[in-house]
Amino acid sequence: MEWVETTGRTLEEAQDAALDQLGVDELDAEFEILEEPRLGLFGRVRTEARVRARVRPNRPPVKDERRGRRRRPATAEPASPAVSTPPAPRTAERTSAEHPRMGHAPSRDRQGGRMENDVPLAQQAEAATEFLAGLVGAIAGVGRVEVHEIDEHTVEVAVVGDGLGLLIGPSGATLAAVQDLTRTAVQRRTGGRNGRIMVDVGGYREKRRSALERFTREIASQVLETGQRKVLEPMQAADRKVVHDTVNSIDGVATASEGEEPRRRVVIQPV
Repeated sequence: MEWVETTGRTLEEAQDAALDQLGVDELDAEFEILEEPRLGLFGRVRTEARVRARVRPNRPPVKDERRGRRRRPATAEPASPAVSTPPAPRTAERTSAEHPRMGHAPSRDRQGGRMENDVPLAQQAEAATEFLAGLVGAIAGVGRVEVHEIDEHTVEVAVVGDGLGLLIGPSGATLAAVQDLTRTAVQRRTGGRNGRIMVDVGGYREKRRSALERFTREIASQVLETGQRKVLEPMQAADRKVVHDTVNSIDGVATASEGEEPRRRVVIQPV
């Protein structure tokens, strides 16, 4: 897992910038503080905060480590009106795939020592499949669960079928909650805290990515034509990364992020 290094006027700003680059939420990342911000005369920032971060390859942090990453809702709104992102896709069919064979490598901490609660990823995927199958049966009534290996540290557990919109919710909000519930269930059932469990429903994530890429290109064209910046509506870290990556491939425009979680949003502006 590669590290990214970011800066900001505060530690929170630097960490948020890192989350944007990584495209994950704060529970899926780990940070190292390289330098804390220093204030000069009249409260001006003399030295910016500097952190480095990466996608967490193993278990999430203990509660004491997470406590400092809680966000306070932002009270101020940007001067420019937010541009609404495309509505969340509802349901989709996905081609059936056989359960992949998944290997497992021992988890290590930063000093190279073996971590506790090191459970094979295949065992965690099995627990996630059982939990999601029960959830789908209780809520949606119809659907099947498939497992796809993303890499040696990550597995996607996908729910496939019709009428799954209830498990997706507006802009994927319910899906995000289902993913959190699934991870919690896996940890309680197996004790495993290594690896990452990603949840998808009805192929939503790929459809969301495609829709965001098209939407971002349209907004970027407007910015190039008018020379005026556009402020998008608040997004999750994964969605913000799609916007950043798409704009980076277009000449004449750039992106920045404003606000704090859960109201953090992307600004597309002319260069």
